[in-house]
Amino acid sequence: MKGETNMSQATNTDLGLSHVALLVRDLDKSIAFYKKFANLHVIHRRQAREPLEAVAWMADGLRPFALVLVASRSLQDTPLGPFGHIGIACATREEVLNQAAEAERCGILRSKPRDDGPPVGCWTYIADPDGNTLELSFGQEIAFTSERLEGALL
Repeated sequence: MKGETNMSQATNTDLGLSHVALLVRDLDKSIAFYKKFANLHVIHRRQAREPLEAVAWMADGLRPFALVLVASRSLQDTPLGPFGHIGIACATREEVLNQAAEAERCGILRSKPRDDGPPVGCWTYIADPDGNTLELSFGQEIAFTSERLEGALL
């Protein structure tokens, strides 16, 4: 019927929030940073046409969402931060504290860890190689809040 979606098509279509894209100067350096501090892994990589140089998609394998890193030395962009950030939930509070200590050793810690209690939890800010802010946290209640609202939003 007209306007009807075939179920096989629907299951092969990305819907909803799918990615955040950042302009980077050194793709390999950015990949190494997000692998080390956010536990993301490259799921796609390709060369690109000018003014871009290369593109990498990174994901955690837990959900269909990617951080897209787009390398270009000729384009200009505004870094995300110092408050705007990409948030990554860690498995433990200790992981947040350990990563913050490593970031401090590397000279890229933007905000020392602090615990604001529920629903914010323990968090820290780290600067990536291009000046974007990465937040690592434990105890935020985003997933649980989303589950409670799942039916209400539709």
